Amino acid sequence: MKMNKRVLLTATAMVAALALSACSEPPKPAPKPESEAAKEPAKAPEAIAALSAFYKLYKPAHEWAADLLLLSVASGEVPNIKNEDGKAGQWTVVFVSPSRKEARSFTWAAADSGPNIVKGLNVSNALPWTGATPTSKTFASTEFVVDSDAAFKTANEKAADWLKAHPDKKVSLRVGYASPFPAPVWYIMWGSAKDGYAAVVNATTGMLVK
Repeated sequence: MKMNKRVLLTATAMVAALALSACSEPPKPAPKPESEAAKEPAKAPEAIAALSAFYKLYKPAHEWAADLLLLSVASGEVPNIKNEDGKAGQWTVVFVSPSRKEARSFTWAAADSGPNIVKGLNVSNALPWTGATPTSKTFASTEFVVDSDAAFKTANEKAADWLKAHPDKKVSLRVGYASPFPAPVWYIMWGSAKDGYAAVVNATTGMLVK
């Protein structure tokens, strides 16, 4: 219990730092050509794992900045789509460009979600980025190896006893990199920092962080 509280406090501080460094302006939907939209087969929207969304976002992000690095990857919710087993209806990746000294949010959504997020690709305006900090470090895509469903499985096993007593707590998933950790980590939290449970999984190796 003491170990989980320490992990919870450390990881919560990391998440707060990442949130402050992320782009605050809501992403703007990327326009789609009518011909492209017409070609898309109609199918029911569904939650997907993080790496699937990341690959959809990486190309447009790389077109913006060839020297891009990652700052964070975070799950989100979309109406009428259930997030479960480490999959989500929305994923947001904050990329940064050291040469441009800018940060930009790229979001993939399985369906429309409010006035600022539409189905597919959404891109925010670029905002100034002053550089990495000990609580919010950048990392390369080659370090982001472990998918969200695999990380969730590992975390879920660790949290099994707690979840039996708190079966209705929602889960959120985020990848970030802070100095207490040896590599980028999946920070998986059920509930909130006040009354929840957190587990940390190495996003490069898939091992539980002690």
